[in-house]
Amino acid sequence: MSKKNHYPKGGETHQTAKMGQSALTSNLGAPVSDNQNSLTSGARGPVLLEDFLLREKIFHFDHERIPERIVHARGSAAHGFFELYESLSDVTTADLFQRAGERTPVFTRFSTVAGGAGSVDTPRDVRGFAVKFYTQKGNWDLVGNNIPVFFIQDAIKFPDLIHAVKMEADCGYPQAASAHDTFWDFISLMPESTHMIMWAMSDRAIPRSLRMMEGFGVHTFRFINAKGKSTFVKFHWKPKLGLQSTVWDEAVKLQAADNDYHRRDLFESIEQGDFPEWELGLQLFDQKLADSLPYDVLDPTKLIPEEKVPLRMVGRMVLNRNPDNFFAETEQVAYCPGNIVPGIDFTNDPLLQGRLFSYLDTQKSRLGTANFHQIPINAPKCPFANFQRDGMMQTLVPAGRANYEPNSLGEADEEPGPRECPVSGFSSFPGRAENEEQGEKLRLRPESFADHYSQARMFFESQTENEQAHIASALVFELSKVMLEHVPPRVVANLRNVSEELAKRVAGGLNIALPKKAPAAASLQQLDPSPALSIQKNMKAILKGRCVGILIADGSDAVMLSRLKKAIQKSGATVKLVAPKIGGARLSDGNVMKAHGQLAGAPSQLFDAVAVLLSSKAVGMLIKESAAVEWVANAFAHLKAIGHNAEAQPLLERANVVPDAGVTGLDGAFVEAAAMRFFDREPNIRDLA
Repeated sequence: MSKKNHYPKGGETHQTAKMGQSALTSNLGAPVSDNQNSLTSGARGPVLLEDFLLREKIFHFDHERIPERIVHARGSAAHGFFELYESLSDVTTADLFQRAGERTPVFTRFSTVAGGAGSVDTPRDVRGFAVKFYTQKGNWDLVGNNIPVFFIQDAIKFPDLIHAVKMEADCGYPQAASAHDTFWDFISLMPESTHMIMWAMSDRAIPRSLRMMEGFGVHTFRFINAKGKSTFVKFHWKPKLGLQSTVWDEAVKLQAADNDYHRRDLFESIEQGDFPEWELGLQLFDQKLADSLPYDVLDPTKLIPEEKVPLRMVGRMVLNRNPDNFFAETEQVAYCPGNIVPGIDFTNDPLLQGRLFSYLDTQKSRLGTANFHQIPINAPKCPFANFQRDGMMQTLVPAGRANYEPNSLGEADEEPGPRECPVSGFSSFPGRAENEEQGEKLRLRPESFADHYSQARMFFESQTENEQAHIASALVFELSKVMLEHVPPRVVANLRNVSEELAKRVAGGLNIALPKKAPAAASLQQLDPSPALSIQKNMKAILKGRCVGILIADGSDAVMLSRLKKAIQKSGATVKLVAPKIGGARLSDGNVMKAHGQLAGAPSQLFDAVAVLLSSKAVGMLIKESAAVEWVANAFAHLKAIGHNAEAQPLLERANVVPDAGVTGLDGAFVEAAAMRFFDREPNIRDLA
């Protein structure tokens, strides 16, 4: 195939071996001609099983961590059921979708992606959202995330993505974080990641609770009905409690306050009978509609706005039982996108096609070794070089941090590693498949995948001004951690294709000159904003499922406290009492009220709203107590409602709390305010990019 037709092009970076540079090879020494694209039958056809380079690369990658999962290692899960609202027999024969009212048992696991099993719950990260349906016709696994799109278009780039975001190869840090060199180096070289970066830098990546985030199947799947008719389907989980996120400063402090914040929240809510619940929504459409869209429905970096294809709400999932044993259930559960039942089928989404192999291989082989090729009898006698690393029985000692590709570490005077060899590397014979419509076998991405920026712009323009500021500030924070000087300008150059304003804000925050706009591989489109993509536009003003902290001390008004607790609990929220001492406080009626937490050990970031109910004498002491001042100051900084009695006013003043709509008395106004965050406050308390 001629090079002029080879995609990537335009804004993509294509690196090849130079004279004297080592060649990228397989584990057995065969030179690699193309490390960017899987071997497919036609541009939009299925990935072929004969692609031994894809299989070897992902096979080795799947075995790099023992015994925990390579990604999604830290997870929390629960049992429950799925209840169907209405029969879907018109579009699918899948058994669980036939009989209205029928309940199907499920086991659902939520997870972070980048961190290890021992990391924390609250970093900025994508969250896994995997549901195993135990249907009467077999198990169906809907394995997705809390974000509807993904970083890459082809599974062959998945090892590179994860290598880049994980701890850096030479130093072993940072853990569970994307704010470092190698991640942003990779992202800056992969324009197709731009849409996902908008989501990852938004508040979607720092959820308030696992119970308050959406779930998505990410890919386009197929439903097949009794007549053999195919209907495209995308899966959405909508939380009954609505979307909620933290703010960045709060998420950082939560890591110190409670490493298990999300896990504990999920476990305790189920233990208390406050069962998390989601509705399952489907986007159903045919080939005609798919062809009419200005993007490819097989492209996992794209979504279909709900305004374009509305959701059909077909059932609900309720999680009502915690695991009996964490290891036996949560750790050992094995999800695989290839676990489907009759009536559900795959599409030729290249990322999905790669997952069909990868997940089964991972779960079957979490113990054992992928380094058998290093045993002398198996070892090649010619040089070999690639970016596959680690694993059991590793006998080599790779130097440096270049363990992903593309990379630009050569620009930082580091060894960038081997490169593919288009001329001398292995190339498949381009024979045509039996189905003539599929075309030749080739490594090629369709031109319809080439637009990497339009939906990223749509996502950014769909956010509120406050959410846009959060995205800009998140980009500034993360890129400020990047020590490779050439990487941040490259990221900003990509951002200019998303929003000139965003690019200028990020460049200004980094104090760098605005770089030239990165070339785009396809013409950009002006897509209509989608309000469904905004957290703040979709937040529910309800207190149910949330937690309110009340600060008390000796002398607190007993009658007022009782009245406040009843009002909060009537709204469906939990009340936690915090006092200077864990033993509690002696109230105005002489009775001792035991506290749930001690002031220094129960910071306000553990609560969705706070109330301060103190006597004048107690305030006189607490305004000298830094933990008390910080308790109030952090709640204000985290945009939460603060209710207080008149006697507590000096403490609020010491904490620099400025009156606004979220600062109320302890009457009904506080209960109403406690259900919301007050984003209008934010520009007055912190600098956002």
